[in-house]
Amino acid sequence: MVFSSLEFLLFYLSVTLLIYFAVPLRARNIVLLAVSLFFYGWGEPLYVFLMIFTIVVDYIFGLIVERKRERGSPKGAKTALVAAVVINLAILGFFKYYNFFVTNLRLIPGLEWLSPLENLELPIGISFYTFQALSYVIDVYRMDTAAQKNIASFGAYVTLYPQLIAGPIVRYKDVDDQLTSREHSIPLFAEGTRTFIAGLSKKVLLANTAGMLWEYFRAVPMDERTVLGSWMGMIFFTFQIYFDFSGYSDMAIGLGKMIGFRFMENFNYPYISKSITEFWRRWHISLGVWFRDYVYIPLGGNRCSKLKQIRNIFIVWFLTGFWHGASWNFIIWGLYYFALLMIEKLFLLKKLEKAPAFVSHIYTLFFVVFGWLLFVFEDLSAGAVYLGNMFGVGTDTFASGLDIYNLVRNIAFLAVLVLASTPLPKKIYAHLVERSRAVRIVMSVVGILAVILSLAYLVNSSYNPFLYYKF
Repeated sequence: MVFSSLEFLLFYLSVTLLIYFAVPLRARNIVLLAVSLFFYGWGEPLYVFLMIFTIVVDYIFGLIVERKRERGSPKGAKTALVAAVVINLAILGFFKYYNFFVTNLRLIPGLEWLSPLENLELPIGISFYTFQALSYVIDVYRMDTAAQKNIASFGAYVTLYPQLIAGPIVRYKDVDDQLTSREHSIPLFAEGTRTFIAGLSKKVLLANTAGMLWEYFRAVPMDERTVLGSWMGMIFFTFQIYFDFSGYSDMAIGLGKMIGFRFMENFNYPYISKSITEFWRRWHISLGVWFRDYVYIPLGGNRCSKLKQIRNIFIVWFLTGFWHGASWNFIIWGLYYFALLMIEKLFLLKKLEKAPAFVSHIYTLFFVVFGWLLFVFEDLSAGAVYLGNMFGVGTDTFASGLDIYNLVRNIAFLAVLVLASTPLPKKIYAHLVERSRAVRIVMSVVGILAVILSLAYLVNSSYNPFLYYKF
């Protein structure tokens, strides 16, 4: 039987949970390491050795940094830290950015002899697990945590599936104690199961359906596009990327609870934001925290002149964009948000706080949608054409009969997407569950039905993209 990535994850999860709880507590980190490496090796049989190399290197450097600190050698500790950072970023840079740099350098006269590596594939999740491994060495250097003496426990932290391929990015100091001693209980397992089911439903039932509609509108030939159709396409992609990524994050967080880990929330209803600043406090929270703690604050953060603050924010957002992919559209996407955030920081944010809520909300979503247009079109010229179509450039038609039909046919689904991107369903669920045991039973049945529907979708549909596989 051939598994898609998500189908294989569901099958593998059920098997490995049985193994995990069948072994003694002291052996569970070893089991986590083994099953995570096997899971990764199933899709990346060669690059699993790269991951093992990363584990060994950062484990050793963590011990060296701590030893140098204990022996009163801050310079030695710093040297070890720099070496670890260089090795990790060199690996990430080679596999993720080598061909990007070579392709652009070839445009310079005299450098045409450079050639990209045609068979160089990006290891899945390398950005996520590299950042996690780096956070460990940095935390040890800062003395925020002790070096991990058990390499199996450290390896389990770096490789824990499925979190390693789609986040959230977990800082070592946040799970240090949990690696040694964590809670295993039926209530926590049940809570994790509910979170996992919610994530699975968001990914399969909402993100995949929205994604198919986005692909439909995107595939319309340029000379046949309409203003309404172009907007509908981008709106569906806006929902697809949210429910896809937040769905995978919820599955990872839910799995973590099942085996005793408590990971930070990665999304906090970003589409209810009333400013771009608020949006980025709610979107991909773990990445924002990582860049804040390990880039922005070390650069000086807000504890410096206004000019240096702007420099620091620029560096963070340039790196944020580049982290997402080796393509100019991601860099432009990062700088686009740098510009918006600086405008808000310098004068607009206070005005947005005083403006009516619906005005601030529309403003935020307007610019978020355009941000996703930059994000999804690696071909900048194709993105520019699509942007023009949204405002009637390159098309004389506002809406066709087919657009109206598609809008009416999907209006209920759009309403579900909008509702599901707000806290309201969670509040209703909490209110109903608190009322009676009968309601709790009904909600459990609803959860089971959601799983059945998700599995049925996976069986009957070949459309199951994983948007963040290349990050």
